[in-house]
Amino acid sequence: MDCIVFVSTPVSLEPESPFVVSRPPHEPGVRRRSQRTVFDARQKLTSTTGTRTSYDYELLREYAASRISSALAMPALLMVLGTFASFWVPFYVAFSWAGLVIATNFGVVLVCRRFIKVEQKKFVASNWTASFVAAETIYGISWATLALFNLASGDAELHVVVFAMMLFGVAANALTSRTFPVATLMSTLPATLTVGINLAVTGSTLSIALAAIAGGAQFFFLYLSRQTQNIELASFALQSEKDALILDLEDARQSSDLARNEAEQANIAKSRFLATMSHELRTPLNAIIGFSEVLKSELLGPHAIPQYKEYAGDIHSSGQHLLNLINELLDLSRIEAGKYVLNEEVISLRNIADDSLRMMQIRASTKGVELLVEIEDDLPKIWGDERSIRQVVLNLLTNAIKFTPQGGQILLTIAQSADGGQLISVKDNGPGIPEDEIATVLSSFGQGSLAQKTAEQGAGLGLPIVQKIMELHQGRFDLYSKLRFGTEAIATFPRARVMGALAPVVEDPDKLQIF
Repeated sequence: MDCIVFVSTPVSLEPESPFVVSRPPHEPGVRRRSQRTVFDARQKLTSTTGTRTSYDYELLREYAASRISSALAMPALLMVLGTFASFWVPFYVAFSWAGLVIATNFGVVLVCRRFIKVEQKKFVASNWTASFVAAETIYGISWATLALFNLASGDAELHVVVFAMMLFGVAANALTSRTFPVATLMSTLPATLTVGINLAVTGSTLSIALAAIAGGAQFFFLYLSRQTQNIELASFALQSEKDALILDLEDARQSSDLARNEAEQANIAKSRFLATMSHELRTPLNAIIGFSEVLKSELLGPHAIPQYKEYAGDIHSSGQHLLNLINELLDLSRIEAGKYVLNEEVISLRNIADDSLRMMQIRASTKGVELLVEIEDDLPKIWGDERSIRQVVLNLLTNAIKFTPQGGQILLTIAQSADGGQLISVKDNGPGIPEDEIATVLSSFGQGSLAQKTAEQGAGLGLPIVQKIMELHQGRFDLYSKLRFGTEAIATFPRARVMGALAPVVEDPDKLQIF
């Protein structure tokens, strides 16, 4: 089984923020989705396309904009067609037809301009659809007067000319009304029918072929218009879904921010409560420990019953254990609340390691565990809080002694790290920690399965306090473990905290030089 590595990164504690009123984090999103479902159903019932009224508005708006943009191009095309037709029909007939179509086209443009000025909230799809259909029908009938050219001239070539003019008109109208298939139908069908029937009744093979082509062109342009409308509807739907997704994401972000804020407030409240209760509990506990120590040492005289001395010793040891737990709680709550202040000075990790080993030697000997130490020579001092760093070493040694079986070994190493900093390593040959419990033992009040089985249990605060103290020193805490081979805990201080040797001062009779 390979080694498991856990690397912690420094976490900054944010300043306190005011409490907020709690609410279910996903309530706005659920309510918004319910409202959207009802809204979509209502829109489909009132829409002419079976989608949404807003889509109807956008389709008609694109249609109106296209008709308005062709307000000059269409009359120009009609004048060209009128000039072209004047070669086969009288001049006044050709330009009368062109003038009639231009006038009806102008009527369609006027309706479109009126529509553009209407606000969307006042839009009624059925009314405007009826207005556009009426205008396009009149416009299409004016195009259908092309068939009257045959009455003004008996030229055989005129059938082909009328067919060509009709085809130009159908294409132009289908192009400008592409997002509104009903408008395409009403503006092109009258001309297609009249010209197609006129061609078919002549009986010639060419005329029948042209009539068939006219019918095919009519179906093709209607199909093209319908497909264009479907593409536009799909585009609107995608845009609507994107807008809805953005709203959902915004709801989720707000809910996440609110939940995070509430969690931070709850964590701060918990830390304040722990700090207050720990402080309040220490005062009577100190009295209990003091009086139990007096009774245990029999300062006021020997006890009449010898068992009382044993009971007093139990009270004293239990009080000490409880005081240690309270101190750990107080330290953790101060760190989480951002109230833990480092009293930084120049310190030696060697001295701290020696003091810690002397304090833990008796406990290790009692359990039959051998303590070994390796400290590099000529290590410079570092800048840090001596009390908290001593607590780091003591916590790591305490954990190692607690879980190392009788006859095991613990190695305490003080050395220079690879990046020029300094590290404290505590390595044991105990049972190790399973991979899935690494995160648990590093969390507040977290305990692994081995800790839960042992009689000597703690509060699960030792390693989390070590981790947070190292974060306050801008360092890192790594935990390496392998089942049945042991555990190594490494606390690394950054290079910036190492105090390099100062340059010597050399006194010269003439001047003072600093090298």
